[in-house]
This record gives sequence, structure tokens and C-alpha cells, in this order.
Amino acid sequence: VQLVESGGGLVQPGGSLRLSCAASGFTVSSSPMGWYRQAPGKPREWVATLNTSGRIGYADSVKGRFTISRDNAKNTVYLQMNSTKPEDTAIYYCRRMQYDDWGQGTQVTVSS
Repeated sequence: VQLVESGGGLVQPGGSLRLSCAASGFTVSSSPMGWYRQAPGKPREWVATLNTSGRIGYADSVKGRFTISRDNAKNTVYLQMNSTKPEDTAIYYCRRMQYDDWGQGTQVTVSS
């Protein structure tokens, strides 16, 4: 099992980024998938979940701004980040929710 995040970078406040999590060794459509983030000096926190039935959940801090989705053909999960804020700055990780499988993370920095 491998999870590889990409798409992070520097974005200005109010801007957008799309993070990708490419999975191998299993199919994302058969496993609940989630995004987490960890800001400097803070514990890792849950951001969003997409389960196998399509049910989605978001942390209150990102609700209405972030969108989780998946492309079964590409076996990839995405996190579309809109209306970004400086407090969104963190390393973002994807996770196979049923197991302790994590990617290496991708850095997102929101700053002018």
C-alpha cells in the first residue's frame, strides 16, 4: 500500500489549490479515505472524509471552502482548497481510514 500526495505549494490568501493523493495497492473506491493536516507546533487534525458510499464529512474550519473527491479511474483522491486562509498553512496528509496508512504529506503555505 502506498499513498503519494502532491499539489501543495505557496498560495495567496483567497487563492485555490488542488491536492492529490495517488493510491496503489488497493482501490480508493473500496476504502474510506481522509485528509488530515498538521500545522507547526500543533497536533495533526482531521480535515475531511469520503467513505465508500459517497458520504462526506468536513471539519467546521474548512466546511464550505474545501471539497474532497475521488477519481476511481485514476485511483486518486483529491482535496480542492478554495478561499484559503493563512490558518490553512500546514502539511496535508491523506489516509486510508480503516488502517494506519498515511502518505508522506505535502506542504501548503497560505501567505501574501
